[in-house]
Amino acid sequence: MAALLPAEWIKNWEKGGKSEFVQLCRALSENKNHDVGFRDIQQALYELAYHVVRGNLKHDQASNVLGDVIEFREDMPSILADVFCILDIETSCLEEKNKRDHFTQLVLASLYLVSDTVLKERLDPETLESLGLIKQSQQFNQKSVKIKTKLFYKQQKFNLLREENEGYAKLIAELGQDLSGNITSELILENIKSLIGCFNLDPNRVLDIILEVYECRPEYDDFFVPLIESYMYMCEPQTLCHILGFKFKFYQDPSGETPSSLYRVAAVLLQHNLIDLEDLYVHLLPGDNAIIEEHKREIVEAKQIVRKLTMVVLSSEKTEEKEKEKEKEEEKTEKPPDNQKLGLLEALLKIGDWHHAQSIMDQMPPFYSTSHKPIAIALCQLVHVTIEPLYRRVGVPKGAKGSPISSLPNKRAPKQAESFEELRKEVFNMLCYLGPHLSHDPILFAKVVRLGKAFMKEFQSDGSKQEDKEKMETLFSCLLSITDQVLLPSLSLMDCNACMSEELWGMFKTFPYQYRYRLYGQWKNETYNSHPLLVKVKAQTIDRAKYIMKRLTKENVKPSGRQIGKLSHSNPTILFDYILSQIQKYDNLITPVVDSLKYLTSLNYDVLAYCIIEALANPEKERMKHDDTTISSWLQSLASFCGAVFRKYPIELAGLLQYVANQLKAGKSFDLLILKEVVQKMAGIEITEEMTMEQLEAMTGGEQLKAEGGYFGQIRNTKKSSQRLKDALLDHDLALPLCLLMAQQRNGVVFQEGGEKHLKLVGKLYDQCHDTLVQFGGFLASNLSTEDYIKRVPSIDVLCNEFHTPHDAAFFLSRPMYAHHISSKYDELKKAEKGNKQQHKVHKYITSCELVMAPVHEAVISLHLPKVWDDISPQFYATFWSLTMYDLAVPHSSYDREVNKLKVQMKAIDDNQEMPPNKKKKEKERCTALQDKLLEEEKKQLEHVQRVLQRLKLEKDNWLLAKSTKNETITKFLQLCIFPRCIFSAIDAVYCAHFVELVHQQKTPNFSTLLCYDRVFSDIIYTVASCTENEASRYGRFLCCMLETVTRWHSDRVIYEKECGNYPGFLTILRATGFDGGNKADQLDYENFRHVVHKWHYKLTKASVHCLETGEYTHIRNILIVLTKILPWYPKVLNLGQALERRVHKICQEEKEKRPDLYALAMGYSGQLKSRKPFMIPENEFHHKDPPARNAVPATLQNGPGGAGIPTSLTINTVRLEEGTTEETADKLKEKSQGVVKVINKTVNATPKVTTSNGNSASNSKIIKEKDDKEKSGKEKDKEKKDKTPAATPEMKALGKDGKDKPKEERANKDEKAREIKEKTPKSDKEKEKVKKEEKASKEEKSKTVVTIIESKSSVEKEREKEPSRERDLAKEMKSKENAKGGEKVPVAGSLKSPVPRSETSESEREQKRRKVDTHSSPSHSSTVKDNLNELKDSSAKHYINHTTPTLSKSKEREVEKKDLDKSRERSREREKKDEKDRKDRKRDHSNSDREVPQDSTKRRKDENGTTGSSKHSKSESPSDSPRLNEKEKEKNKSKSSGKEKGDSIKAEKMEKSSSGSKKESRHDKEKAEKKEKRDSTGGKEEKKHHKSSDKHR
Repeated sequence: MAALLPAEWIKNWEKGGKSEFVQLCRALSENKNHDVGFRDIQQALYELAYHVVRGNLKHDQASNVLGDVIEFREDMPSILADVFCILDIETSCLEEKNKRDHFTQLVLASLYLVSDTVLKERLDPETLESLGLIKQSQQFNQKSVKIKTKLFYKQQKFNLLREENEGYAKLIAELGQDLSGNITSELILENIKSLIGCFNLDPNRVLDIILEVYECRPEYDDFFVPLIESYMYMCEPQTLCHILGFKFKFYQDPSGETPSSLYRVAAVLLQHNLIDLEDLYVHLLPGDNAIIEEHKREIVEAKQIVRKLTMVVLSSEKTEEKEKEKEKEEEKTEKPPDNQKLGLLEALLKIGDWHHAQSIMDQMPPFYSTSHKPIAIALCQLVHVTIEPLYRRVGVPKGAKGSPISSLPNKRAPKQAESFEELRKEVFNMLCYLGPHLSHDPILFAKVVRLGKAFMKEFQSDGSKQEDKEKMETLFSCLLSITDQVLLPSLSLMDCNACMSEELWGMFKTFPYQYRYRLYGQWKNETYNSHPLLVKVKAQTIDRAKYIMKRLTKENVKPSGRQIGKLSHSNPTILFDYILSQIQKYDNLITPVVDSLKYLTSLNYDVLAYCIIEALANPEKERMKHDDTTISSWLQSLASFCGAVFRKYPIELAGLLQYVANQLKAGKSFDLLILKEVVQKMAGIEITEEMTMEQLEAMTGGEQLKAEGGYFGQIRNTKKSSQRLKDALLDHDLALPLCLLMAQQRNGVVFQEGGEKHLKLVGKLYDQCHDTLVQFGGFLASNLSTEDYIKRVPSIDVLCNEFHTPHDAAFFLSRPMYAHHISSKYDELKKAEKGNKQQHKVHKYITSCELVMAPVHEAVISLHLPKVWDDISPQFYATFWSLTMYDLAVPHSSYDREVNKLKVQMKAIDDNQEMPPNKKKKEKERCTALQDKLLEEEKKQLEHVQRVLQRLKLEKDNWLLAKSTKNETITKFLQLCIFPRCIFSAIDAVYCAHFVELVHQQKTPNFSTLLCYDRVFSDIIYTVASCTENEASRYGRFLCCMLETVTRWHSDRVIYEKECGNYPGFLTILRATGFDGGNKADQLDYENFRHVVHKWHYKLTKASVHCLETGEYTHIRNILIVLTKILPWYPKVLNLGQALERRVHKICQEEKEKRPDLYALAMGYSGQLKSRKPFMIPENEFHHKDPPARNAVPATLQNGPGGAGIPTSLTINTVRLEEGTTEETADKLKEKSQGVVKVINKTVNATPKVTTSNGNSASNSKIIKEKDDKEKSGKEKDKEKKDKTPAATPEMKALGKDGKDKPKEERANKDEKAREIKEKTPKSDKEKEKVKKEEKASKEEKSKTVVTIIESKSSVEKEREKEPSRERDLAKEMKSKENAKGGEKVPVAGSLKSPVPRSETSESEREQKRRKVDTHSSPSHSSTVKDNLNELKDSSAKHYINHTTPTLSKSKEREVEKKDLDKSRERSREREKKDEKDRKDRKRDHSNSDREVPQDSTKRRKDENGTTGSSKHSKSESPSDSPRLNEKEKEKNKSKSSGKEKGDSIKAEKMEKSSSGSKKESRHDKEKAEKKEKRDSTGGKEEKKHHKSSDKHR
């Protein structure tokens, strides 16, 4: 307490402190609150006196002021005496004598204020002596002892014989008479008084007799209670309590048993407040300490029992001992000692004195009292009575009568509850004291639950006021507490009462699942530890569960199921926890457990759902196996169990679905496994990559066909379960959030979750996330009604821009919405106008499509940059993404297959003799109905597909705008449409391939089918390497379908002419956008198409071999998956197949020990590949290798308005080179450029595509040509080199002869060095000869180039002049790059033209190996036709050197070759002059960009034959740079047919590159080139000789 006297008052006592103190005392004494005033005055006086004791104030000053305040209150002297008393005790303990002296002086000074008598009462005798109030303290003490003894202990002399027995007899007669008449307690009391007086009876003994008679006549409460009450006015208040206590003591012997009548009397007297509970309680046994000890002992015993139950007992003797112990324990517990406190408590409850009963219960440990059955039953009875009116009003179920319970006669009993509010005040409190022991009265349990149900009904109906709502909230929380503390624990103690469980579920199902799960959590984890009985029950349940689970098998599911059901009614949480722990360890238990759960109640199913979620969320369990690459088996088992159990039984899904959503929000995708399983089992929607093509085909049909032929397992009867799943998703608004979370989590797996995880695991998680999204989206699409779907899925721009959903997923979710929308609009229009004509229908369909898709076309514009829409229209984009396979084609064969299966089934049913007729009939009806459904569905789909194709026909002209180039258009189409979608799902992969074919068949303007296919097959390394396992599988399917189409065209000229002959997609000259000349000469002919297909096969081989050789896990796994998928159509060519086989065999050997999964994949593929071997054909059968007729049309593809020229397979040199020339040229160029090969390879592989400016088309087309020639010559060189020095060929390496690798490499290196030296100083005749040949070849090439330039100039010059600036930029870019890197390995930056840019700079050796893979058997590519063809849209410099070795050795061919050589020489001389003149002209035109860095030109000189190939190659490296065909060049090509010309073309390429393409050639270069030309012309003869010799050598 704060001090009332501030220190300032004491310091300034005389000035103002004294007056302040007096005022304070006056104020305190006038305080109306008597108690507060009294305490405060006491404190004030004490503080004043204490200041005196401490010496702060003089005692006379204090006594003066005390004199002033003493009259403020009557009891002031007494208060002052109390203060002195306290100070007396305090100062007597102090060591400082002066303080004691101060105190004595103060008391002496104040003696006139307090009377001596009061001081003698209060102060110590020693103090009194020192004050002089008594003479001797010792005498004073003795005197007080004597007085006390006389007062309290001396026995009064009493004449017992004075009492007369007759008086007692009369008293008993008086009390025992018939009390039913007019006799009242007042009358009897008067008589009793008379008897006491007359017969001199002892009043205490009379009271005792009254109590005895009352005990015997308990029904006369109304008489005896007033009598005793009146009688007590004559006695001391304690007397009655003492007499009762004495009675209780009498029965406290160990053998004594207190009669219930005595308890009842005591209870009634307590209820009427005639005695105090505290006074009586001390007379009762056992003591509170003994009760607490007993309670603790019970807990310890319970724990011991648990320990014994969980112990593993081996011998049977031990079990016998155990049983004996149990029997002994039971005997002990049967004879509890008499507990008078509990007896009194029971009596109080029976008469309804809840107030006193509660006080007794509060003295004991929780639930100790109610653990005694009589007390629990008494309390239950009291609750029955209290809730009766409310229960009769709201709780009784319809049709139930029930037995009404009469209220207690006692008016002091608790008031009966009429409303829920009253229920809360009294009854809930009583129930809390009951706790788990409500189990003794199942009927009351049911009543309470029914009241809870009635309350929840009222609580959930709206319309009450705010105050009422608050009251209801309070009531609701109380109801939840009662459920937690009373109902669930009581259920645990009930003996398998299924009815109670169902009754409780009636109330529980009105709670939201969050509350239910909270209650189950408390029940499972807290409740069982709160009470010894529950601890025992838990142990017994686990023991029993173990017993059942050990014996559970598929065979005894029913009996075991019944036992599980029995056990689960009372203790589901404990049981399921154990069962789930077993399932996590042994997944073979899943099926029997699921089957055995059919005897559960609804409540138990709900608890099971909670237990599953708790098991899933267990933080102590690792979700990954120790190797960190796979998901833990416990999680997989649980997920599988989830799916099965949720499908089979009506369990609420909301909690589980919300759990998955919450995990996704937290960025964890492991638990998607559960969603995947649940959707698969409940909706029958499987997602698997292992689908056969038949299944895939069936999946493109209607719902019925999907169900029949699309899935592995025929999952039937999913209607109810899928409806339940749908309802759960819609009711809790989880459908869209789950989709969006999964779509976002796909990238989250990689960028957030995947951080430290193994790449393999990240891929698995990504696939799982993606597959679940596809599966879940498929479920929503097929199960949600149109309205539900449209209402929930936002528009495409909102999905992508606001929710950041990846585009593929966003369209996947929106697609069903568009389909629903269009069909509903179509139906509306059909109803509006009843036109039946097909045209009308189509027109209406197209109208409805326009209505629905127009907003989508608007919306998609925001998804990409504006320049995207220059090439492809939003309409095309939306059309591609919104259609499915169902819209494009009808799977007639699938429909036929399923219908035939049904026919076979029907026949089998007919033939089955054992089947009863009625079952036969049913089965046949089912099959017929299915058959009709399928046929109807097929018809419906056919009509739909026709409508869609009509719509596409009308749309197609606006699809591809190709404002930049056709090549750019293909790039965007692949990048934004095909590639994202072909790896989305297996059906989408098929769809993409079909869509490409469809766009081709529709003769879509600006769509180059050739370019598209070329880009797809050309370089698959990057796409393959960046896939996950499942994506690789889908990508493989896509390639397989693409190859299927190509193979079909390749297989037959008739098919080719019919499906491709006149189609714009096969034009080899791509003119300006508006013009597609139908010139037959512009079309790719059949034979050239076969060459192109061969090139694609080679490309695939090259990419596959590369991936297999990387040693990277992902590369190898993915390429093996892709190869397995495309096996039906690739490899078709024998030598490519052999090359693949060798690499795969090598993988098998290397990975056997290291990576078993790769080994398994490789072995699988290897086996399948071997089985395909008989179907492979030699290369010359695959495409025609003889030179085609002379007038065949050479071509270069050209891009739109000045499109970037690229080397294309269509730069066809018509006349095949004769064999000898080819070889010779090959020899020379091989020698010359071998040193460069590696560099070129590097640069080639490292060179992304260049966006060539429009002005460059002509020059580029020449470059293409030259580059092709150069490549050919390079190939031929390879060939010859192989002939001369077989040991050094990289080919040998490619063949896998590992032992010789090192020497070969060394030799190859030596060769390269030697070659470089040779270029400068030839040392031997042979070498000189070679050098001359090389020079000659390059010279001829130059001359050829000159002609090319002149011829092409006229047609292209205008275009070039229009845009010189772009060219200049490009040239500068080239120049800077070449300077920077010295012409080596310079990747020239290009726009993202190819979806698979190459950037590997260090693979030269591997490339060489690969280039050589198939050298022996692919001579055809020596021909310019072939080679140039190879380059179609593909990077010219990919070096297909493998196809270069001609094997022809016929004399005629040699002659032709000689003639050709002669002719070409003459022409080359004529053209030299023109060439030079032309170059000069062009120099002037583009003088700005002519500046050449000197080091560049010297480098050129040094590497004349292609060493600095980077810029040249980069120029036309990729498929993206669209080819252009120059008509004049056709003529030129006709005339050029010799290998020498090939050599020329290399030279010319360099010349051309430097002059027109890159504008880097200096005059010096020109002069040098001319000299070389002259030199070369003299070397022709030698060349021929050499050719012959090499031929012989061969």
